[in-house]
Amino acid sequence: MDKKPSTLTSKSVGKFSARPSRRAFDRDAGIAIAKDLFHERGYDSVGVAEITRALGINPPSLYAAYGSKAGLFGHCLAAYVEEANLPADKILTPDRQVPEAINELLLNAALLYTKSATKRGCLATEGMRADDPQARALATAHGKAAAAFIENYIAQTHPTRARELADFVVTMLQGLSAAARAGLSKPRLVSVAKLAGQGFETLLHTP
Repeated sequence: MDKKPSTLTSKSVGKFSARPSRRAFDRDAGIAIAKDLFHERGYDSVGVAEITRALGINPPSLYAAYGSKAGLFGHCLAAYVEEANLPADKILTPDRQVPEAINELLLNAALLYTKSATKRGCLATEGMRADDPQARALATAHGKAAAAFIENYIAQTHPTRARELADFVVTMLQGLSAAARAGLSKPRLVSVAKLAGQGFETLLHTP
């Protein structure tokens, strides 16, 4: 006996056509994940394929959300700075003696750069060494802003020597980041930071 052909009702059509709604991509969560990857491995060592796997998206979605890998890195840098990883504005305050404040800044940097076993050094400072020119420019912009802040702080009490003294501090901070990245232990990096603070104070009182 032949079976009657099945008929699709509006109810059955709805049953077969309905699909689970796709979760909206969380851009902020993506930035947090990518920031950790860039900090752990360095900008140049993290490819788009690895980022998209970690974020659970495909490359077109990455470009739609952030424009490019470098664009994503820019968001990561902004988030890193916003987190006040090295709160210079809370350390370099007008009510403090300059040597004391600079010494605390250097010590805080040494502790921060060795806080994590995997995310060592400063994300912005290490980004300034990237091979990619766009990523390097983004990181350099943050570095210049930090350098200007330190110079302006020193200029309040030592205007004629603010530039050279700020150059010394920035160079020490960059060196601390590089040493932490290379694996120098926390106690040794803290010792270097203390020596750098003493060096700054000596320079400050040297005509």
